[in-house]
Amino acid sequence: MSLQRFIQSAMSEWMRGGGPQSDIVISSRVRIARNLAGLPFPMLATASQSEEVVRRVEEAFQEEKEQPYFRDAELIRMDTLNDLQKRVLVEKHLISPHLAEESRHGAVILSGNEAVSIMVNEEDHLRIQCLFPGFQLKQAWKLADHIDDTLERHLSYAFDEQCGFLTSCPTNVGTAIRASVMLHLPALAITQQLNRLFPAITQVGLAVRGIYGEGSEALGNLYQVSNQVTLGQEEEEIIDNLVSVVGQIIDQEQSARRRLLESSPIQLEDRVHRSYGILAHARVMDSKEAMQRLSDVRLGIDLGLIKGVSATVLNELMVMTQPGFLQQYAGQRLDPGERDIRRAVLIRERLAFEHDDEN
Repeated sequence: MSLQRFIQSAMSEWMRGGGPQSDIVISSRVRIARNLAGLPFPMLATASQSEEVVRRVEEAFQEEKEQPYFRDAELIRMDTLNDLQKRVLVEKHLISPHLAEESRHGAVILSGNEAVSIMVNEEDHLRIQCLFPGFQLKQAWKLADHIDDTLERHLSYAFDEQCGFLTSCPTNVGTAIRASVMLHLPALAITQQLNRLFPAITQVGLAVRGIYGEGSEALGNLYQVSNQVTLGQEEEEIIDNLVSVVGQIIDQEQSARRRLLESSPIQLEDRVHRSYGILAHARVMDSKEAMQRLSDVRLGIDLGLIKGVSATVLNELMVMTQPGFLQQYAGQRLDPGERDIRRAVLIRERLAFEHDDEN
């Protein structure tokens, strides 16, 4: 596979648009959990019951194929994919690690631009996910809500008048909505303000997680901020609260960037160019260092300190340098040491490709 074709497959179409405040907000996501009435949750379902869920969801999907978000979508069964293909979908944030690793009869409906992903038989029967570039949380919620209503025309959801929508995990009961924003916060990290900021965020009912959500590590100064409370609040209230808090985080990151430029411009310029030089010439690169160097370069691009490199390079490389994609590009399975070598090669090629494209 050529590098250009590989870049095309690595980048979901939704990632190519910058979106509002994309210098700090990488993406906005809304995920809605739903279960079908009269059938056990996936963890307790038999094989035939799980297949019944897939059948009903597929029928509902086919009935609504004329909807813009379903017109070019397809249903993919997990048992038709190998482990590497599943891992690639996880790295693109299109399915969860749980669906890839543990679902016995799972499936996913993916729209053509990969902005819509509907997981079937994950922890719940349905996980409706909408991804938008930049700070577009309200737009993501509007689309997810519309898709939810569309499917409900054909599916009967498990619902209780007092508790709301019923889910396998009690923390999702109620609205069953999880809204999150992926933020790039290098200046707050450099100025060591994150340890003060994150406890304040949790006190207002939000959670801060790593790049792949709960239990994952924060790499490259990328953090997911999401709601924790789903019961006792209206959906719009949850969205508005998250929008308000994220807006304040954006303001603080912008302020920290201005202070860095004013107080230590040479040191900052040295940091971002040093990272760019290492990425452009290194022969071995582990994933943690790669993400940190890419974070520095992205900061340099956003502040105008690095010219001739597109800001989407971070979006691309944070996917392309993950283990699944590296092995897909190599066309073979690689051990960790081999991946570190391939990662360095891929980054060098990508930056050289960017440079050639500019010229």
